Amino acid sequence: MLYHYGCGMFMVTVTYTASVDVVDRFRPAHGDWLKQLISQRLLLVAGRQIPLTGGVYLASEMSTEDLSRLLATDPYVLNDVATHSVVEFTPLMVAAGLEDLKGQ
Repeated sequence: MLYHYGCGMFMVTVTYTASVDVVDRFRPAHGDWLKQLISQRLLLVAGRQIPLTGGVYLASEMSTEDLSRLLATDPYVLNDVATHSVVEFTPLMVAAGLEDLKGQ
């Protein structure tokens, strides 16, 4: 369950629950899902963990309910090969050029 404590962004970690060989079967659909969400600015960043045990996303400000619904549509989750863990945070300091993320 996600709890919302105010205006913030979300860091989402993805943990594979199946072998990479099994996860790879769903990687194209997962990639399309990520591209769509990034084009809509629902996700701001997405990448792989090193070593390859999952991934990490930065999600823009939204309700926890909307984030839960969004993450439930991940092809990895739909095919039971990964889980998500969510941390909400408020960006207080940002690098030059990312000021629009501050205090979302």
